[in-house]
Amino acid sequence: MSILSLNDLSLSIGDHAILKNISFSVEEGEVIGLIGPNGSGKTTLFNVISGFLAPTKGNITFEGEDITSLDAAKRARLGIGRVFQNFGIFREMTLLENVLVALEALPAEERSGLGDLANLATDTIAMVGLTAHAQKKAGSLSGGQMRLLEIARTLKSGKKLFLLDEPTAGVSPKMTQQVADLIKELKREKKTVLIIEHDLPFISRICDEVVVLDVGEVVLKGPPAEVKKSKQLQEVYFGADPTS
Repeated sequence: MSILSLNDLSLSIGDHAILKNISFSVEEGEVIGLIGPNGSGKTTLFNVISGFLAPTKGNITFEGEDITSLDAAKRARLGIGRVFQNFGIFREMTLLENVLVALEALPAEERSGLGDLANLATDTIAMVGLTAHAQKKAGSLSGGQMRLLEIARTLKSGKKLFLLDEPTAGVSPKMTQQVADLIKELKREKKTVLIIEHDLPFISRICDEVVVLDVGEVVLKGPPAEVKKSKQLQEVYFGADPTS
């Protein structure tokens, strides 16, 4: 069953077309990589899916419901979680406080099904191996640790679809593996994940399918192994082969 469907999504600002007739569906429990050169429209597409930008044309359905006209807060309540490229944590709060703030911000009906929030916050921090830092300010963490904290607290918020914008940016190889393990945990819990990434080996390890954007259009979609060896992918990143 498709949890998310994008149907002919376009976005123009003035005469500039940023997204052009984007259509694809994501099945429940899939991990989908969204790749493409800088300026191809990846983050803009995330902004449209999460409700921060309204498309000029087309529609979005989530669990069979048309959400095109819903704002970001209403989409979040339906189960769409977003982890931004820039850290969204509160650096002057402790790790426990960061997770508790995220959990307490949920609507009452969602919080009621999560049990004791303090225990859940403690478990969330333990899940990513940060228990020793639980009472420290989040600003003292490394970039990789901040990313893990941000993803983990979104995971425990009860969301169904996760939009991760470059989760391995500025992260050490060891932390990159921990991010991969965390995304695999999401998959085990039957969550659905869309990931913007430039790290193709990382994408190949964890994704079921890859969608390639170029100048606002979907130009390629398929399993990572097929996309990786595609001549079209090479042309998107490096230009057409002058000998062809």
